[in-house]
Amino acid sequence: MTSATEVLNRSVVVFSQNYLPMSRVNIKRAIALMISGKAEPLNFSDAAGWQVRSPSIVIDVPEQIRLTVTGAERVWRVPPVNRRELLRRDHHTCQYCGNTKQLTIDHVIPLSKGGKHTWDNVVIACEKCNQRKGDRTPLQAGMPLRTQPKAPMHPAVAFAEQFWREQHTHSE
Repeated sequence: MTSATEVLNRSVVVFSQNYLPMSRVNIKRAIALMISGKAEPLNFSDAAGWQVRSPSIVIDVPEQIRLTVTGAERVWRVPPVNRRELLRRDHHTCQYCGNTKQLTIDHVIPLSKGGKHTWDNVVIACEKCNQRKGDRTPLQAGMPLRTQPKAPMHPAVAFAEQFWREQHTHSE
C-alpha cells in the first residue's frame, strides 16, 4: 500500500486537447484540473494510477490527463542569444573539449569571416579552446564541435520528445 505522502509526491503527464504530451504536474495540480473540469483522465496504459481520498470524496487520479479547455497559452518566443541562455543550452560545458571552467562565448564562424551572432553560430567554449581556435572555423582549427549549435526548442516540444523517448525505452 502506498502512503499518502508517496502518492502526493507522484506526478501526472498532461496532454493537450490534441493528445500531445505537454508537461508533468504534481498530483495536487492534476486533481485541481480534473475537479474544475479543465482536464479529463486518460488511460493509455494498464497502470490504474492512484486513488486519493478526502473526507467527502474519493478520486481516481490516472498517470495521464488531457486538457479539455483551450487555454490562452502563453506565446513562447525563442530567447535572445545571451550568455545565460547559451550556458543553459550547452550545459555549462565547452563544446570543444568538455571543460566546465573559465567559459567564454565562441562564434563558430568568426564574425570577421561573416559569421553572425545567432543561435546556430554561437557556442560555449573554455578560454583555452577559444584562444586555440582563434579567428578560424572549427574545421580550419581541427577542433570538431561536440554538438551542433541550434536555437532552444519550445518547452512543450522538448517535453514531448523526451516523453516519447521514455515510452519507447519502457516498452522494449
